[in-house]
Amino acid sequence: MTHIQPFIARRQLLASKMHGGVAIVPTAPERLRNRDAHYSYRFDSYFYYLTGFREPEAVLVLIAATEQTPAKHVLFCREKDMEREIWDGFRYGPEAAKEAFGFDEAYPIAKLDELLPKLLADQPAVYTALGQDHTWDQRIVGWLSRVREQSRTGVVVPGEIHDCRALLDEMRLIKGTDELQIMQRAADISTQAHQRAMQTTRPGMREYEIEAEVLYTFYRHGAQAPAYTSIVAGGANACVLHYVENNAELKSGDLLLIDAGCELDGYASDITRTFPVNGKFSTVQRDVYQLVLAAQAAALSQVKPENNWNDPHKAALHILAQGFIDLGLCQGSVDAVLESEDYKRFYMHRTGHWLGMDVHDAGEYKQKGDWRLLQPGMVLTVEPGCYIRPADNVPQHFWNIGIRIEDDVIVTQTGHELLTLAAPKTIAEIEELMQ
Repeated sequence: MTHIQPFIARRQLLASKMHGGVAIVPTAPERLRNRDAHYSYRFDSYFYYLTGFREPEAVLVLIAATEQTPAKHVLFCREKDMEREIWDGFRYGPEAAKEAFGFDEAYPIAKLDELLPKLLADQPAVYTALGQDHTWDQRIVGWLSRVREQSRTGVVVPGEIHDCRALLDEMRLIKGTDELQIMQRAADISTQAHQRAMQTTRPGMREYEIEAEVLYTFYRHGAQAPAYTSIVAGGANACVLHYVENNAELKSGDLLLIDAGCELDGYASDITRTFPVNGKFSTVQRDVYQLVLAAQAAALSQVKPENNWNDPHKAALHILAQGFIDLGLCQGSVDAVLESEDYKRFYMHRTGHWLGMDVHDAGEYKQKGDWRLLQPGMVLTVEPGCYIRPADNVPQHFWNIGIRIEDDVIVTQTGHELLTLAAPKTIAEIEELMQ
């Protein structure tokens, strides 16, 4: 049971933070893609974080300890059904799931409506994901109503309803050793995918051909899925931040921006690299690329404990603003460009986000109105960029240059560590690999 100990420990930690009551956490439902064909199933991140259980139609019920009783971990899941397993594959069933995943009790999911009111009776509070799904909210209300109906017999209905995500988000922000090991493996696979893309790209190919090479590498090395829809954007398409059509021809003299990362065992990676389709940066591409690389280096230097979330972004902005002035894209002083936000014509997004089970992972960026301090165990991306669209006041030789450089970074006790260190990103490394 070693592999499930982290999940049990998280349930115990959540129960201790609840100060009494019941947490009810459902997994994600299956979704139809069209007619009777489903999308590939992906569990709910909160549910998986607490259980390690990957099957659909499952609910975790976590009952906090009281002075009289210990905490109780209860799973509701699909029953064992050999007939359905012929069609859909293996399922644990309650008894096997109880043993395999360290639950105190397990019941068929069909008994959820029958048993939940009993588990909620005389509890001080309910913790669940409010507002995430209207149907789920209505079920919670229904269970509470059934408890309330027993009030004349002395049964007390929970007096408070809390959003359990507030507690879980804070827990998920600090990754444990087991999580970081998975994230490193995911980053390694994604690094290999970006290397393969660089080695494969040639003028005349289509963007989707390179995307196919990326996805092949993900699956070949054991990843279960891309963590998000891959961006494979050549030329002007690289200036569209969330471009996903991935069907244009790649032309000599253009840059290719690839933002792609795999998901492994529930954890995302997220890498962006930009390189020349023909394997050689032009002079102007080289100048802009070096600027973005310098901005990333400045941002990374600020990723360390006790700095706040916004410090890397401020460092990147300062370098980019000076660079835009030096290139003739912006006019005036650095302070003036920053104050007027003139830089946003070429850099309109922030410099990173939390990374974990979700590519834009759980966790607040501010606490009580102030940017939160970075702490060891947090994982974030650092991803400055520059996107120059055709415009009257922009020299034509800059047009359609879109560059982003993104790495996955752990905050450590003394500074930071790059999960994606092996992914080539200097001009020399890229040009050498592409040869």
